[in-house]
Amino acid sequence: MYNVNSKKAEEFINHEEILETIDFAKENKSNRALINSIIDKAKEMKGITHREAAVLLECDLNDENERMYQLAREIKQKFYGNRIVMFAPLYLSNHCVNGCVYCPYHYKNKHIARKKLTQDEIRKEVIALQDMGHKRLALETGEDPINSPIEYVLESIKTIYSIKHKNGEIRRVNVNIAATTVENYSKLRDAGIGTYILFQETYHKENYENLHPTGPKHNYAYHTEAMDRAMEGGIDDVGLGVLFGLNLYRYDFVGLLMHAEHLEAAMGVGPHTISVPRIRPADDINPDDFKDSISDEIFEKIVAILRIAVPYTGMIVSTRESQKTREKVLKLGVTQISGGSKTSVGGYAKPESEEENSQQFDVEDKRTLDQVVNWLLSSGYIPSFCTACYREGRTGDRFMKLVKSGQIANCCQPNALMTLKEYLEDYASIDTKEKGEAVIKQEMEHITNEKVRNIAFGYLSEVENGKRDFRF
Repeated sequence: MYNVNSKKAEEFINHEEILETIDFAKENKSNRALINSIIDKAKEMKGITHREAAVLLECDLNDENERMYQLAREIKQKFYGNRIVMFAPLYLSNHCVNGCVYCPYHYKNKHIARKKLTQDEIRKEVIALQDMGHKRLALETGEDPINSPIEYVLESIKTIYSIKHKNGEIRRVNVNIAATTVENYSKLRDAGIGTYILFQETYHKENYENLHPTGPKHNYAYHTEAMDRAMEGGIDDVGLGVLFGLNLYRYDFVGLLMHAEHLEAAMGVGPHTISVPRIRPADDINPDDFKDSISDEIFEKIVAILRIAVPYTGMIVSTRESQKTREKVLKLGVTQISGGSKTSVGGYAKPESEEENSQQFDVEDKRTLDQVVNWLLSSGYIPSFCTACYREGRTGDRFMKLVKSGQIANCCQPNALMTLKEYLEDYASIDTKEKGEAVIKQEMEHITNEKVRNIAFGYLSEVENGKRDFRF
């Protein structure tokens, strides 16, 4: 039976409930009265249920779809403004014992270059990332208890936080590693991680097991229940995601929202972020082998409806997507993007040759971080390198309460501008710096709290005079 409060995967992600939801949505795809009522409810900006969201996703009325897109834009602006948080992935190792059929790291792949960074190599990678201007990383590693045990991950996090190079430092390390134990999640919490991220890939149990035929990841329940264990271990910021293209998108869309509802109901706070990657070419992986790939149009609608359904949750799109696609979904709800990314092990300090390829997937948006920052500024956004909430203890339900009350803007807007100022002073090209200074001047006038605005002006002057790391 479906039970949103249950700690059992097959009860809070209930197969029958998903199928019934999909059928209900299809039956009501042209039900204008119902669709209108759902959109009216969504205008309150408190979210909608997985079943209501499924109806909007299925809707085939063009005028109603446009209303949804407009509402998604309004929600994005209300809660996140025009701030876009920047990050980069850092791959520590691609050794893996799993047999995932969509990932080139699967253990049967004998021609991909297998690598594991030493702590000295991690230092070189981090310095290269700092020299680009990054302050926030997403740590990635294959699942391998010998090559990538929890002790190695913890040591690597300690190394990353210890490196101060010129004006560079990594202020937040998010972690995307395999499902683990409550004890290990507590160790990650004590190591000072930001968000724990784990993609479900697909919520369809049978398909999940077929896609993960061997290895620890084959265990659907253990993987799906990982976020509960992470929260029990004291990590209160977690990030969900599915890999669209592996399974029918309707099913995984509903499952994703059911998982968010479960965390809210059973653990007291929903996901901090939701990621929406699509399958990409990689080494021995051909996306054409997967029949459930989705079009750009469907992808954009998924982003818009997710923004409506979970208005308080950050949404991430990586360099898997092209500049053109990222430009469209930024308007509809995305709040975090990567820039200058490498999906290879050790790819920042020293570019790889074709012979030593260790990429997890091909990057579609190959622009440098400065080019991405310049593009965002030109498009009316504020590229933000802020990590203040995490370091000030504004995480989990404390963060969500501030977001829901609207008070978070008093912190986010000035913090975004101050970290952008740091980037402009230390790393930006001449053109990017000119555009950024103009944006800062313009956006400072939008800070309505006079006390906050005056303090922020003072901090910006201090940054210009060489001081760093001011935050509200």
